[in-house]
Amino acid sequence: MNSIDHPPSPRRRAWLLGASLLAGLALAGLGAPAQAQRADPCIGASWELTGPLAHTGLQIRYAVETAIDEINAAGGVLGQRLRLVAYDDQGEPARAVDNARRIGERDNCIVMMGGFRTPNAIALREPLDEMGLPWMGVISAGTQVIEHPNGRNKWMFRVSMKDRWVAPFLVDAARARSRNGRIGLVFEGTAWGQGAVPDVTNAMRAANLTLAGQETYNIADQDMSAQLIRLRDANVDTIILYGVDREATNLVRSMDRLGYKPQIVSAWGVGVQFAQTAGPLAEGVIVAGTFTWMGQLSERAQGVLQRIQAKFPQVRGAQDLLLPSGTANAYDATYIIAETLKLAGRIDREAFRQALYRVNYQGIVTNYAPAFEARQERHDAIKPEAYRLLAFHNGQLVAIEQTPYAQPRR
Repeated sequence: MNSIDHPPSPRRRAWLLGASLLAGLALAGLGAPAQAQRADPCIGASWELTGPLAHTGLQIRYAVETAIDEINAAGGVLGQRLRLVAYDDQGEPARAVDNARRIGERDNCIVMMGGFRTPNAIALREPLDEMGLPWMGVISAGTQVIEHPNGRNKWMFRVSMKDRWVAPFLVDAARARSRNGRIGLVFEGTAWGQGAVPDVTNAMRAANLTLAGQETYNIADQDMSAQLIRLRDANVDTIILYGVDREATNLVRSMDRLGYKPQIVSAWGVGVQFAQTAGPLAEGVIVAGTFTWMGQLSERAQGVLQRIQAKFPQVRGAQDLLLPSGTANAYDATYIIAETLKLAGRIDREAFRQALYRVNYQGIVTNYAPAFEARQERHDAIKPEAYRLLAFHNGQLVAIEQTPYAQPRR
């Protein structure tokens, strides 16, 4: 018997068409961008958890885990428990990129949280955009972390300071404290330090000032006498500093050996650990920040500190929160994430991103109203009016109003 091919019936034609559409959708799904996927209610983090910067990741973790416990005790988000997935990048950009891939593609978290170093954050710009993965910074302050050169930052947000906004804040503080108007800049030779140079230069120009000296140093440099001698010979009496605790300690030790005592007004890379390593040489150093756990605290902030101490016994008090602004920023950022998920109404990355522009939250650092706006300059939640001057006094980093250094020296 010869087989005869009959045309398919109308019912069969409909079935074949539906099957082909389903197959096409399945194949298309294999190559679909990550932002089209429903995500999981987890915060994926890439922090410095081992190595010389291990304390920085730990300071963020204290706040995030404490906030997550509070959020989950109050019912979680959208009926689910929020959780943290944290990876160690050791402060290396390549590891941060690998961690981002794990968070975005394997763990499928709704958002990624960044750590301490600006170079790590800058390395994430393209991978985050490819995956459609929202990122929330809480410390790294480099301007180009948020303000991308192409002007098209879609996925990176920050609850932290921004160097372009910090620079005029530091310049104003330095000008008010300089007796002779001779202000110098000292910065570490990293992407963060080098990136601050144009920000400070522009801020000085806007204030009708010119830098009287500009010096840099390498990470782990111990003797900075040569740089300081040049600044001293240029009659610099106030230094704007972009550095972190270890090198800042070496800087003031070099000053002490030279008998050179300029006023230091520092970006917030200098934290509580500086007082422990520099000892009395830290006295009077002024630091820009968003928060301090030392001195007089609001009732709410005091409660947060007590809950951190209860959860982490190694935190005996405020002296063990070595990056006070970063810890407070991370606490607020965790709550902003939770509030954004509630606004989004579903655990979906694009919906989450859009909801970030509508979220309002009263934090311990500031009132975020709204937290973000749909232009990349305002992907930074903490505006300059929330910046604070802190100062080291009697071994503590406290609000400058609570020290003898509130009034500029004359």
